[in-house]
Amino acid sequence: MLEHEPWIRLSLFLGVLLVVMGLELRWPRRKLVMSRWRRWRSNLGLVVLNGLLVRLILPVAAVALAVRTQEAGWGLFSWLDWPGWLEMVLAVVLLDLAIYLQHVLFHAAPACWRLHMVHHVDCDYDVTTGLRFHPIEILLSMLIKLTLVTALAPPPEAVLLFEVILNGMAMFNHGNFRIKPVLDRKLRLLLVTPDMHRVHHSVVPGEANSNFGFNLSLWDRLFGTYRAQPKLGHEKMEIGVSNIGFGKGVTFLEALKLPFVISDLGAYPIQKRNFGDSD
Repeated sequence: MLEHEPWIRLSLFLGVLLVVMGLELRWPRRKLVMSRWRRWRSNLGLVVLNGLLVRLILPVAAVALAVRTQEAGWGLFSWLDWPGWLEMVLAVVLLDLAIYLQHVLFHAAPACWRLHMVHHVDCDYDVTTGLRFHPIEILLSMLIKLTLVTALAPPPEAVLLFEVILNGMAMFNHGNFRIKPVLDRKLRLLLVTPDMHRVHHSVVPGEANSNFGFNLSLWDRLFGTYRAQPKLGHEKMEIGVSNIGFGKGVTFLEALKLPFVISDLGAYPIQKRNFGDSD
């Protein structure tokens, strides 16, 4: 299976992307404020650029590194002698926790927020928003992941499974499609749903600094960052960062320059007064 990793990841990526796009067209949750095609040109352009840079600058993929660390006998999982299925589950859960903590960090440190802001300035919310990140943030995230894989030496199959889940869930929970409330309440007992994560993209700082999870909803509940609904409701809430690009969007080149030209970060980096507040 590992020798087919690129094709597995690409096939599942395209499959989830097309399915979520179809759901958005059939059962849209919110009315978009600007042209879908204009936003997609910028968002998908970042996807292509990020993929090329990761392959060029960090050619060692997380799965390949997991193979090497296990062969070398490094890391936590090399010392464990647990059943394979248990190690798989534990590895996926630990990696998911790491992504949650990383996400909080990128909201807490002003320098990191400058980069992560590119993800949040999208003035609409759909499947492509989940793929929109500044290249430097992607590279930093990859370095964090590689460091964690080196320290843990998880089963390579678990790393592949986690990366597939993470990519798929990022597209799923950024989807602009409607899920019946009763089903949403049941799903979010375990998973991050679109309605749960959409709160995180509110222009209201206290709402933006909540619901950091991408896959398991457990971490937000455990660490007190969970918020059930936005104050204005999902149809009336504003998406984005204050009024940066609101109603007109941020182009591909503007997104690349934004971390270096923005002068006022406002109240978005996590502060005592806005962490978990509703106002």
